[in-house]
Amino acid sequence: MTSYTSDLMRLLDERGYIHQATDAAALDALAAKQIVPGYIGFDPTAPSLHIGSLVQIMMLRRLQQAGHKPIV
Repeated sequence: MTSYTSDLMRLLDERGYIHQATDAAALDALAAKQIVPGYIGFDPTAPSLHIGSLVQIMMLRRLQQAGHKPIV
């Protein structure tokens, strides 16, 4: 388990969302300094949403809980 300084990365790590990251230290530093937007490209009103979309929706919620900006 890595020690993160940002609330976002700490929350994602505690919840098991991070398996691998190309540059987790840079993302951690960015999230500690400024608001990070997160985008998921699906239509939440579409009839084709399925349980697989739930992980992405949960990820955006965690982003929002850490004070960042989810975009759908």
